[in-house]
Amino acid sequence: MTTALVHLNGTKGAARLLPELEAAGIQVLGVVAERSKLVREVVRHAPDLVICDDPLPDEALFKATQSIAEISPRPVIVFTSDSDAGHIERATESGIHAYVVNGYGDHRLRPLVQLAQARFRREQALRAELLDVSSRFEERKMVDRAKGILMRARQLSDDDAFQILRTASMHSNQRLGQVSQHIIQSARFAESVNRAGQLRMLSQRLIKLYLLQLAGVQVAQQKERLQDSMLRIDGNLALLGKNLSKPTFGDLLAQVLLTWTRLKQALQGDPRADQMAQVDALAELLLLEAERLTGSLENAGSVAPLHVLNRAGRQRMLSQRFAKYALLGVLGDAAARPRSEAGMAESRTEFAQGLSYLNEIPLSTPDIRGALIAATIGWQQLLAGAADAGQPAGQEAIASASETLLEVFERLSGYYERSMQMLVG
Repeated sequence: MTTALVHLNGTKGAARLLPELEAAGIQVLGVVAERSKLVREVVRHAPDLVICDDPLPDEALFKATQSIAEISPRPVIVFTSDSDAGHIERATESGIHAYVVNGYGDHRLRPLVQLAQARFRREQALRAELLDVSSRFEERKMVDRAKGILMRARQLSDDDAFQILRTASMHSNQRLGQVSQHIIQSARFAESVNRAGQLRMLSQRLIKLYLLQLAGVQVAQQKERLQDSMLRIDGNLALLGKNLSKPTFGDLLAQVLLTWTRLKQALQGDPRADQMAQVDALAELLLLEAERLTGSLENAGSVAPLHVLNRAGRQRMLSQRFAKYALLGVLGDAAARPRSEAGMAESRTEFAQGLSYLNEIPLSTPDIRGALIAATIGWQQLLAGAADAGQPAGQEAIASASETLLEVFERLSGYYERSMQMLVG
């Protein structure tokens, strides 16, 4: 039996409508007099259709039927005395399927109900078709974006990129759109993890370059590199601010930005030995906050290879941190030496563990293997320079080897970021 919820707005014909509905085989689940309660009662009773008897419908009724269409769609019939053309048009816009003017007649009641139900079914079918077309259009856009990512990352043709998507779709038993969405998300998080990881490295590189200027090692070149590092931090923070969700990561990014503003101010002018402790303390705070942001991005990405990218990014930072402490041990005051020794030991251990981890994981390509070999050679050169850090030749070796290591791990991080395992999962 068809069920109905009836809304009566002070109509005299109510006593006739209710029994005629029952006689037509329509079960009345309830009668609502207050318009403000209509939507709530529809949700509560979940009738097959809604019937309104209202001599002069107003905007409040149209808003109520619109809410029903949005919240709990079902056929809606309005019996009225109002023949205003504007109201008839408004009725069709607000989810009313039969706007019946000047009565219905008991013999027409069931056909009118059937008409409203047929119109409702057709309307729902059209909505489903539109949703399907829209979904396919959005899926096509995602597929095109994913192909573009693969083409740029792996220098593939359009056909080859599409074939990779199809293969991944079949192997994972997912639609092309789902696979494409995964690739887009993976690429976005991979870039963000890489950029946030660069902030960690740059916090340590800045101090290393500051110390090299104090030591008089190729001062003009170190000054240029320091300015470049500051610009890179500005650029990375701008990109992260654009790409990251403010509700999710805004507080972490804001703290990084605040600390960077203070450190940037402290780095203005020529390096001074008496400011070394203050500048390094701010750099350590920036490292801590960038580490927190990077870890949060890795966890939020839910892509296993992001851990590999994060570890490779930490190697960049550790190479600069080790070089910083090696220089601080000979250029700083007596109070700085114990901290320098502890920092060197910690950085050396972490770097060796990270290099071993990256060499053992199956995520590899010829480019990755070549970069890891170069990293091992560069690390040995940095250790040799650190052993002679008290001499100008040793300081120059630290400057050269640490920059070489940085270049190697920048390339390696790029390889991991663009790897097929990272993108496809």
